[in-house]
Amino acid sequence: MRSCFKCFAFLWVIVLSHPSFSQTVVKGKVTDVNSGDPIPFANVIFKGTTTGTTTDFDGNFSIKSANPVDSVVVSYLGYKTKTRKIQQGLEQVVNFQLEEITTSLQEVVFDAGENPAYSILRNVVRNKNKNDKRKLTAYEYDTYTKIEIDVDNITEKFKKRKVMQKITQVMDSVDRIAGEDGKPILPLFISESVSKYYYRKDPELKTENILRSKINGVGVEDGTLVTQLVGTSFQEYNFYQNWLNVISKEFVSPIADGWRLYYNYDLTDSVYIGDDFCYRLDFFPRSPQDLAFSGTIWITKGEYALKQIDASVGKQANLNFIEKIRIQQELVKTEEGSWLPVKNRVLIDISELTKFSAGMLAKFYTSNKNIKVNKPYDASFYSRPIVMAEDARQYEQEEYWDTLRHEPLSETEKSVYKMIDTLQNIPIVKTYTDIIKIVVNGYYNAGKINIGPYISALAYNDIEGVRVEGGFKTNMEFSKRWVVGGSLGYGFNDGRLKYSAFLQHILSRDRWTTATIRLRSDLGRVGIDEESLADNYLFLAAQRFGIFRRGYYFNESKFDFRREIFKGFTQRIAFKHSTFKPTFNFGYYQQGDNENSPILNTYENAEVIIESRFARDEIFLQNDNERLSLGTLKWPIVTIRYTHGLKGFMGSDFEYDKLRLSLFKKIRFGPLGVGAMNLAGEYVFNTLPYPLLSLHLGNQTPIYAQVTYNLMDYGEFISDRYASMQYQHHFEGFLLNRIPLMKKLKWRLVGTANVIYGGMNWRNRDLIAETTSNGEETPEAGFLARGKPYVELGYGVENIFKFFRVDFIHRLSYLDKPDTRKFGVFFSFQFNL
Repeated sequence: MRSCFKCFAFLWVIVLSHPSFSQTVVKGKVTDVNSGDPIPFANVIFKGTTTGTTTDFDGNFSIKSANPVDSVVVSYLGYKTKTRKIQQGLEQVVNFQLEEITTSLQEVVFDAGENPAYSILRNVVRNKNKNDKRKLTAYEYDTYTKIEIDVDNITEKFKKRKVMQKITQVMDSVDRIAGEDGKPILPLFISESVSKYYYRKDPELKTENILRSKINGVGVEDGTLVTQLVGTSFQEYNFYQNWLNVISKEFVSPIADGWRLYYNYDLTDSVYIGDDFCYRLDFFPRSPQDLAFSGTIWITKGEYALKQIDASVGKQANLNFIEKIRIQQELVKTEEGSWLPVKNRVLIDISELTKFSAGMLAKFYTSNKNIKVNKPYDASFYSRPIVMAEDARQYEQEEYWDTLRHEPLSETEKSVYKMIDTLQNIPIVKTYTDIIKIVVNGYYNAGKINIGPYISALAYNDIEGVRVEGGFKTNMEFSKRWVVGGSLGYGFNDGRLKYSAFLQHILSRDRWTTATIRLRSDLGRVGIDEESLADNYLFLAAQRFGIFRRGYYFNESKFDFRREIFKGFTQRIAFKHSTFKPTFNFGYYQQGDNENSPILNTYENAEVIIESRFARDEIFLQNDNERLSLGTLKWPIVTIRYTHGLKGFMGSDFEYDKLRLSLFKKIRFGPLGVGAMNLAGEYVFNTLPYPLLSLHLGNQTPIYAQVTYNLMDYGEFISDRYASMQYQHHFEGFLLNRIPLMKKLKWRLVGTANVIYGGMNWRNRDLIAETTSNGEETPEAGFLARGKPYVELGYGVENIFKFFRVDFIHRLSYLDKPDTRKFGVFFSFQFNL
């Protein structure tokens, strides 16, 4: 009996060792052939069987079978199905790279009855309140972020360009990075960061504490600004919102409240994802030109919650320079019932600008863990949206980062780091990156000082003739507390030297606090308020050109102190003394009610300015020794300024009081586009020469400017009290996307409205002299009549050849004068996505 049992066991081992009875195990990864990004949720199956699985969020899969199999098939919506031979009875690694299908999706038609996907979508909307993370009073988590930027679509023509010929050795290894079947890419930038992210609902506040950051990029020297940009704050997408802001555009969510207006759906499958039984729904936009997604969502059967999503925007959408946007997300249920994303992947594929250039890929990945919910901190804890640890970039050793990453780097990503190091050491690459930084920043980095800005280096006008100017300012290499700068300019026609010098002390970076002293001697224009236009560098540089109507020379000394008292609220106190020496015929009566009083044409004034600015959810980034605003998300920016003139102080001639209030708000209208509204008003309480009143900014050029009144002449209207509204509405693809020819051109409508109610009291009018002290006639200073506003309305088309905009403006009031411009056509150049 024992010998028989041994014989049976021996025969069974022989049978099991035969290929027909050995288990076949296949592991691998599925990636996109163009970007190299993983493809999650793809279907993997042994050919001719029902044995299969889906890839995880990182594109990995593992599949096994005890039956005879010889091939593995991978398929996914929007990609060409791919089959690969395998070895039977072995454990092996087989990777797949899938190629996208370029044909557009067709509308799904149901013969009878309601689309079964509709009832699921209705339940999703009905259960939003309990599944949306915004239901939570607070949440926090540890987050890991990875960003990579590459050059792709590298053609043979592009390789033959001079700069590319210099990096041929690097390009030889590009194919290895792209993968076996992939297209070559050239990495430019890769970063990793580890942060703590916190959110509080009431009041709505958020902050990110960037603990560690690792940055490697061509031309990236100082990671202070970049480190703040590579955190998770800028890679957060919530599909429970009706509209998602992606690359500054508003996209409608596939689970928006009005989902049926924008999308078609197809219920294609039901499957277990982890422990959750899910419906799989494929979706695509009713109109391909709309800013809407196509892709797949997985909805849980029990809670009707979003479990996974793979959403893409293709080149048919009304976007410029974008081949594709893709957002993939995986969510988990929290202990309070709401769902939070644990993994996000975003791909932005930027197309080639010309036939002889390459494209770019921007890839973002975030992973969240250690989630805690409903444990809010005090509001003061969220005072700064982004906080960077001082030692964030001091730990870049690879071994240390292996302990921080939520997942290890792939071999491809390790190669990216090595290639970027190689690129940085190629001389011609250094030269090109220096040139690009000068163009973008306007300054040349010369160690501890930045030389520039080059935008102001050369100008021409009728007073100065040819004007040259050069300047500098120190950077963080010089000091993190002190900033010194200045400039010298010279006009060859007037023969005058102009100068400016400033010294700034940064007292605090946590609650941004600065004290600045500035001295200037220059040529200005009446009506150009450099205080209000301080951030509009292009306009200030452009106004140096042309004919200087109402030009004047001035000497100015100024002290400025500002501090962020609490989140969003900044208080400013300033003192300014200046002189006014006109280059045009100007005169005012020393006593306005007496025509026999002396006529003066110069003056001095000293004033104190107290300003409060409130922007509740404004986001700031610190760039070197400056602070940059990224604007607000929901709330308006409100500024109130009080100015008091100090008569007799440092020779000042006037005592006066001014009060100014302004409000700026971006308004999102969903499918109707985005509007920008600027409301302002000012009241001058005293009698003053008109250059000290409110001069409304006109425009006598063919170039459209948003800050001006485009059919108003320079200095045509002056007020001592006014209220104004400037509104601009971008309709995006609304309306024109429905017209066959227009939707191919991707033109977009824009509308504008400028309105001023204002006036000048009789005392200020009487102060204006009709002649100078020498008897020369002075130009007219006009004013607005009570109850009669200045109004101009406009309409136009933007995105012409992707860069140009044409505006047609109609002036609707003050049309009496024969030389008044009632209609104008204006042009502008802009860069919009």
